[in-house]
Amino acid sequence: MQYPKQYGGGEKSMIEEVIVQQELVTQCAAFLAPGIITHSMAVPVLYHCGTDEQKNEFLPKIFNGTHLWCQGFSEPDAGSDVANISTMATKDGDHYVINGQKAWTSYAHLADYCLLIVRTDPDSRKHKGLTYLLVDMSLPGIDVRPMTMITGHADFNEIFFDNVRVPTSMIVGQEGDGWKISITTLMFERVMGDITMASLFEFQTNRILEMSKSLKRSGRPVSEDPVFRQQLSQSYIDILALKYHGLRNLSTQIKGGIPGPEGSIGKLLWSEPTQRISEWAINMMGLNGQVSEGAYAVSNGEFQYNYLRSKGFTIEAGTSEIQRNIIGERVLGLPKDASRHK
Repeated sequence: MQYPKQYGGGEKSMIEEVIVQQELVTQCAAFLAPGIITHSMAVPVLYHCGTDEQKNEFLPKIFNGTHLWCQGFSEPDAGSDVANISTMATKDGDHYVINGQKAWTSYAHLADYCLLIVRTDPDSRKHKGLTYLLVDMSLPGIDVRPMTMITGHADFNEIFFDNVRVPTSMIVGQEGDGWKISITTLMFERVMGDITMASLFEFQTNRILEMSKSLKRSGRPVSEDPVFRQQLSQSYIDILALKYHGLRNLSTQIKGGIPGPEGSIGKLLWSEPTQRISEWAINMMGLNGQVSEGAYAVSNGEFQYNYLRSKGFTIEAGTSEIQRNIIGERVLGLPKDASRHK
């Protein structure tokens, strides 16, 4: 909604877009999920870092629903440590030839294009030898293999690249700018993500509250149990902390600022509390918490799914350990951990 009409946007304010996102995520989160990377990562990167040709080519097709995008950052040996990637892109005339593997790529099996970080200079320092490319997922040599999670779903994928030829016109920025642009990508992801995640978890916590009124333990509603009441209260505290942290970062962006490392705080504020909230919901059910389908399942097993899915939250999008290092070093200005930089 916030982008210019020439690209298919609505030229509305960022606040209006946030309000719509907050409403949508509480009503149809499952349908919105495949588009999260497209709109929170691909769009801002294309708009702020892409060429005019790239903006004109890709933004209208994103806004009218033609294209979905995925993010090719993580690899088997480069999860949160993006600078350790080994997927190579060798220049051959007006093309890059890509060979390597990406892992844990969300919705790659549905995506039309990929935001891909590759190594173009193997002799440079880790951060300086990276380049950012826009890759058509239908190109010959790309093999996408879904990875089934503990939930039984397969939203993550491995991607294998075997001599994939990508035009040099698909580079974002300059060769070697990959690290800088990838960090920008992740910072934009955090801003909208924190606020919409807060809305989603507030909606889910309200559902847990309603559930607690109908479930009984020791002959009385769970909602009257002092332990569970305390857990529900803590849930709302956690959600509000995330919500207002996101609004603070949003205010900075509205004033013309670029999202900063403070986004790592938001990642911790939604990933870790969500695991606790999901576990509390399961505990409220007693023995029924072990049943996810059938006559004895509570709410069709949605809380069991949330519990299993939340286990990945502290790993994906940068592990909690990495986020704490970023907060310590880049937000608080603490000394770097010497053991990590030897």
